[in-house]
Amino acid sequence: MEPTILTDIKPGMVAYSEEVFGPVLCIYKVQDEKQAVELANDSKFGLGATVICKDEERAVNVARQIESGMVFINHITSSMPELIFEGTKNSGYGRELSEEGIKEFVNHKLIRITKPDAPY
Repeated sequence: MEPTILTDIKPGMVAYSEEVFGPVLCIYKVQDEKQAVELANDSKFGLGATVICKDEERAVNVARQIESGMVFINHITSSMPELIFEGTKNSGYGRELSEEGIKEFVNHKLIRITKPDAPY
């Protein structure tokens, strides 16, 4: 598959509402930050997002508004064993990787012993 750049994407187009896999870059033009967050959240998926911004405080504010399991700032969305990998909405189930993620794959059991002569 050749690398592809898609522009002028509108609601109703497959690329607007479906996850695109492969070397495909979808470019949207928005008027402001509010519209960018609305566009990012107008999806049934929510695995990962990237915010590119020189102002770190502003970028974190935008990241907090995006409905996604992971948001990377000034870095492409990626998977690393030390970071939790999880999605929201229709993107995945549970979490993987890191100390928190491994707990998704184990069963916990509580066993409590009370001595017969101990008060409750």
